[in-house]
Amino acid sequence: MRPMRPTVLLFDIDGTLVTTGGAGRRSIARAFEKLYRRPDACSSFSLSGMTDRAIVRKAMGIIGVEPRPEAIDELLATYLGLLAEEVKQAVDHEYFVHAGMREAVLEARGRSGVAVGIGTGNVREGARIKLERVGIYEQFAFGGFGCDHEDRVELIRHGATCGAKLLDAPLEECRVVVIGDTPKDVAAAKGIGALCIGVGTGQFTPQALLEAGADFAFSDFTARGAIDALLHGR
Repeated sequence: MRPMRPTVLLFDIDGTLVTTGGAGRRSIARAFEKLYRRPDACSSFSLSGMTDRAIVRKAMGIIGVEPRPEAIDELLATYLGLLAEEVKQAVDHEYFVHAGMREAVLEARGRSGVAVGIGTGNVREGARIKLERVGIYEQFAFGGFGCDHEDRVELIRHGATCGAKLLDAPLEECRVVVIGDTPKDVAAAKGIGALCIGVGTGQFTPQALLEAGADFAFSDFTARGAIDALLHGR
């Protein structure tokens, strides 16, 4: 079966596609330590569902640094170098693709009329570093990234637009599905009128994601009905 409409899939990374064992948080803490001697800059808030630039902006405000664009750029460049180190050193049992995700991506890529992309708060280079470690980065032809827009709704919109272009279809005629593990993923999907599939592989349960407005939610992508929801739901 092929979908009734051209379908754009946007997968979140952290907590959805993969778990990195805290590599991202350690890297950004090290970056703040290196540049500002403040490894605690992000310790008072959750990074879950936030874009990289929004994380840096908020952390700079907490430690009293003016979040000028060039300062954010410098911090992120430092972070990316440290992220490559942390990802390389991470142990396999703490750094892995979530159950069923690799198979779901491959299944979707094998369907006509489906564009498989990324919708993440990570900047593009951070996404590459994280997903190359587990050998799936090349499975995604496009995406909306944290370097495309600091606001999650707008980066999801950007990713959806890229997917529609790849399918040679108007965005308004496409079925867009955001797959994520946080209420922020749900809100971003709803912000562009997309469907949302929640997965309870991060900090939130499937029930919490449904209560946040997800159209479907599963414990992981081995759950019955998950692939059908991905490709054919609503």
